[in-house]
Amino acid sequence: MSGDTVFFEFGLALAVILLACAAFGSLAKYVGQPRVVGEMIAGVALGPSLFGRFFPDIQQQIFPDDLMPTLYVLSQLGLVMYMFTIGLEFDIGLLKKKAKAGLSVSIAGLATPMVLGSILAIPLVAQSGQYFTADVILPVAMFVLGAGLATTAFPMLARIIQERGIGGTPLGTLALSAGAADDAVAWIFLAVVLALVGGNGVLAVAAVAGGLVYVVVMLTIGRRLLNAVVRRVPNVNDAMLICVLVLIVAAALYTNTVGIHSIFGGFVLGAVMPRASGFNEQLRTKVQPAVKALLLPLFFVYSGLNTELGLVNTPTLWLVAAAIVIVAVLAKGVACYTAARAHRVDRRESLAIGSLMNARGLMELILLNIVLSAGLITPTLFTMLVLMAILTTLMATPLFNLAYGRFLPAVVDRQPSDAAVAADPTRARRSGDEAQAVHTR
Repeated sequence: MSGDTVFFEFGLALAVILLACAAFGSLAKYVGQPRVVGEMIAGVALGPSLFGRFFPDIQQQIFPDDLMPTLYVLSQLGLVMYMFTIGLEFDIGLLKKKAKAGLSVSIAGLATPMVLGSILAIPLVAQSGQYFTADVILPVAMFVLGAGLATTAFPMLARIIQERGIGGTPLGTLALSAGAADDAVAWIFLAVVLALVGGNGVLAVAAVAGGLVYVVVMLTIGRRLLNAVVRRVPNVNDAMLICVLVLIVAAALYTNTVGIHSIFGGFVLGAVMPRASGFNEQLRTKVQPAVKALLLPLFFVYSGLNTELGLVNTPTLWLVAAAIVIVAVLAKGVACYTAARAHRVDRRESLAIGSLMNARGLMELILLNIVLSAGLITPTLFTMLVLMAILTTLMATPLFNLAYGRFLPAVVDRQPSDAAVAADPTRARRSGDEAQAVHTR
């Protein structure tokens, strides 16, 4: 195949992908949903479930089989870059705030899905080759399904909290700290499992050790070196941006080489990037637009091309799909709501936390594509879990609005800064009185 032919095929597919994701994303925003919901649906719509079902010849011409490797590589690059930007926004300090309540919500949001997912996996793995591939043993199947139910759409959670202006409130801090802890632990567990599945015992231990070495080095030596460089060059100029992009690729290549997925390299690198002088924010504003507008749509469609609703074609399969959705909601949303209530968080805030933690979003699609490419689940189970991801993400905004209203009250439970209290000692008392008024309304 000539270079011109490849360019034409890719250019045509890219144009269709960008237009579809933009249209569905705008429609989602119009009806009050996050753009990511529309983009997830766009990916499924362009795949065999809709476009390929009604216009199979046209769909095959736009997305021929020989184009899939190119889409895969670019979608993986998009994921690495996206996880880097998530790392840039990841505040380790959040894990220290609201530590007791946040830890309880996080444990509930991890342990309950892992337990219920493991129980649900037992009858599924017994049907060899139907849901899990034939060579997957029960412990691995239990962990994979449990991890799939435990994932939280942390980027979407953070964006909703930011848009509502409640980042500094107890609600915002609790949700962010619990969501951050959930995702961090879930992805670490997944990295370990993939390392164990991907090779023999020696290779698995080497992969885990290589990943731990990378994390420790980046949190210590790497962070100090980066801080020293940024003190000399505090602005993200073209040369600095190129250096950072090279570091992202190097980090991804290293983690991929040692046997852990490349996205972990990008995320950890982003998390240790200096915060001084707003350096991380400068990087985010330069990198994120192209990633979200160009590369992530490729990932959504690549996932959609692997999602075939026609595989769920019997009453039994639809019952299994429904069971997965119900268990997912009970295991995550209800469990997090209950944990928050146990710490005397009021009902509205507890419902808001449960609704945000219940959304799976893009993070779930990333996890599902990883376990599918690792040969752990079948396309049938992949499709069911994609449905669960879309439905739980669709539920998040309406439930949050139900709990807190479309527009939050003008006065929210926000703690004043130490500097503000020092300047006006009565402000802390007034803030507490205002917060109490909100909670008693």
